[in-house]
Amino acid sequence: MVDQQTMESWRNAPRLNSFATFFERTASGLEGAPDLGRPEPEMDLLSFDLDCMTFWDTHRRLWGHFDSHYFASIPYRLEEECRLAAAILLFGLQSWARSGHAATIYTLGAGAGTLARALAKLGDGRLKTLCCSPTGGNRDCFFAQRGSEDAHFHHGPFFELDDERYGTDDNLRPFRNGYDVLFEDTTFQMYSGDREKQLAFVTPRIRPGGLLVQVQKLSHRNIEVYLERERQKDELFKPRFFSNTQIVAKKRDVLDTMLDLQVDLEASVTALRSYFRYSVITWNSGNFYTIVSSNSLKSLGNFVTSMVKPAMPADFCHEVVPRVLVNERNDPIPLGWTWRSARSPF
Repeated sequence: MVDQQTMESWRNAPRLNSFATFFERTASGLEGAPDLGRPEPEMDLLSFDLDCMTFWDTHRRLWGHFDSHYFASIPYRLEEECRLAAAILLFGLQSWARSGHAATIYTLGAGAGTLARALAKLGDGRLKTLCCSPTGGNRDCFFAQRGSEDAHFHHGPFFELDDERYGTDDNLRPFRNGYDVLFEDTTFQMYSGDREKQLAFVTPRIRPGGLLVQVQKLSHRNIEVYLERERQKDELFKPRFFSNTQIVAKKRDVLDTMLDLQVDLEASVTALRSYFRYSVITWNSGNFYTIVSSNSLKSLGNFVTSMVKPAMPADFCHEVVPRVLVNERNDPIPLGWTWRSARSPF
C-alpha cells in the first residue's frame, strides 16, 4: 500500500485545493461551458460505426455540465470516448458471458461519470460500474441522470477507496473482488507526477485478465514540441467551441499548473513496466494519449483489435498506432494487430 506521506501529499494536491473551485463551478454549470457550441462526435471520422453510434445515442442523453467543457477542450476526445466505450462494453459483455457474473468497470475520475452511467445502462445488468469524484456538482449530475441502478458513485478522490473502504462501504459491495476494466481519465496528473505510487495504489484492484485504460496528457522532453501541440489545440480545435477569452483564462488558471504534474511518455512507460507485462498506445491527439495495459496478452489483444481506427484528422495524431510500449520478451505481442472494420448501418 501507499505510505501516509504520499497520501497526505495527494490531499494537498491542486485537484482538491487550488483547482477545487474551478471544478465545482464547472460541474455545477456556473462557468466553463463552451460559449460557441456543444460538441458532438463527427461520425464520419468513426466511419458511422454502429456500435459507436449506439453508445453516443445513450451517452448524449446522460451528459452532465462538465461534459461539454471536457469534450470541447481536447481535440477529438469525444470520438475517442465512443471508440473506447464500444470496446469496453464488448469486453465487459464477454467477461459476463464467460463467468455468468456482471463485469465490473471503474472510471477513476471522469467527472460526472457519464461513461460509467452509459455503460451500465447499455449493459442492462450485465455490467456494474463505479466512478468517483470529490466534486459535489459531479455527484449531483450523476444522480440527476443516473441511467441505471447498476451505476455507482463515490463522492471523494480515488485514494479514499482503500481496502478498509471496500470492506465496509455497502455502495462498493459489487466491486470488492476487483475490476475487469479500470479506466483512469486525466486524473493522476491532478495529484502528483509519481506514477509509480499511483499505479501501486490502483493496480491491485484489477482482476486477472483485466485491463488498465488510461487517457493521459503527457509532457515532452522537447518543450517546443509540447508547445506546438498545445498551439494546434488552442488555435485549430478549441475556437470551434470557446471564445479566446475562455481559452486564455483556462490556460492561466489551470493548464499552467497542471504542467508541473504531467510526466513524459518515457516516465509513464517506466511506471507501467513495474506492474504490467504489456502496454500499447491506441490513440494520440496532440499531447493526449490512450494507453491500454494488461498482464494478459489475450485480453489486451481482444480489446485492441475490437476498436475501430482512431477518429481524427491525420494532422492531430503524432504516433503510428497501435504502438507497443511494454512487451513480454518470452511471450511477445504479435506483429500486425489491426483495428476492426466499422459496422456501418448503411
